[in-house]
Amino acid sequence: MQTILTGIRANEEPTIGNFIGAYKTMINLANEHAADSRINMFVPDLHSFTTPIDHDKLYAQVIKGVKYYIAAGLDVNNPNIHVYRQSHVPAHSELAWILDCFTYFGEASRMTQFKEKSEEHADAITVGLFNYPILMAADILLYDAKYIPLGEDQFQHLELARDIATRFNNKFGKEIFTIPAPEREQVKFMHLENGLRIRSLTDPSKKMSKSSTNEKSKISLNDDPEEAAKKIMSATTDSIGKINFDMVNQPGISNLMTIKAMLAGQDIHDVITQYAGLDRYGDLKRDVADVVKSFLTDFQERVAKISDEDVERYLAEGEAYANEVAKAKLAEVQRAVGLIR
Repeated sequence: MQTILTGIRANEEPTIGNFIGAYKTMINLANEHAADSRINMFVPDLHSFTTPIDHDKLYAQVIKGVKYYIAAGLDVNNPNIHVYRQSHVPAHSELAWILDCFTYFGEASRMTQFKEKSEEHADAITVGLFNYPILMAADILLYDAKYIPLGEDQFQHLELARDIATRFNNKFGKEIFTIPAPEREQVKFMHLENGLRIRSLTDPSKKMSKSSTNEKSKISLNDDPEEAAKKIMSATTDSIGKINFDMVNQPGISNLMTIKAMLAGQDIHDVITQYAGLDRYGDLKRDVADVVKSFLTDFQERVAKISDEDVERYLAEGEAYANEVAKAKLAEVQRAVGLIR
């Protein structure tokens, strides 16, 4: 069985961009492939330390993150679907160190996300922030994952994982790691023409980031629905005066149409046709605001019905599975590099 793997950091409240680009995509793929694939929905809690966090809240945020998986439609009772915490599978950390020693400084330093986050957290740039793409490679390679649903900002990290795996296999003359599918196949697998990236409401040239300190730039999954609707109404657009779907020249307007399509379950082409050429930006904003308000109200009600105890039980089951698989792969690697016989 092939493995499909994805995860979302737990240290900040996810946004509707995370829901559209990760949760929604993964849930749809899980429902489509759970009969013949292993679905690994893990919580990358070790990645949480790459930027400043409130450590007292991390455990609760992890539990809430799993609730979001379930509320988004993940069938945690399916035997082929596994939910686990990265930190509860020690092989992730050990493999990351080994892969560090097969990763060149030059290729790691070219990661654009490190450069972007370094600017945002200029007073607290850590080695972990620089190094986390290699831990991400370990997250993927431990489970022989072929498909990794992710946002377009992570494709560069996926390519690094492919390069590391290929280098390791070539050095030791055996197929120890499964090479993840390349970007074009990942996009096709996710049924997306391009990697999906929901934009900031205040600066649509950038993605909507859950780590942003500008609350008006994002809509978090725990936002008050009425306040979220107000953020949509004040979203930055342009002065062109006609609605066109054009992510280069009209990214703000195009972003709003994308949000409406994805949260309302509409085909993006139908939304584009509905609004193309109209000159009343306010009408589009009101429609999007109503969709966002309705989505958040319904989603938050579903989250409230899931208990912490149920989440901890699902995690314990998933971590038993993950440790068994990861230990076996780590042992292959340890033999190859000479640590064990």
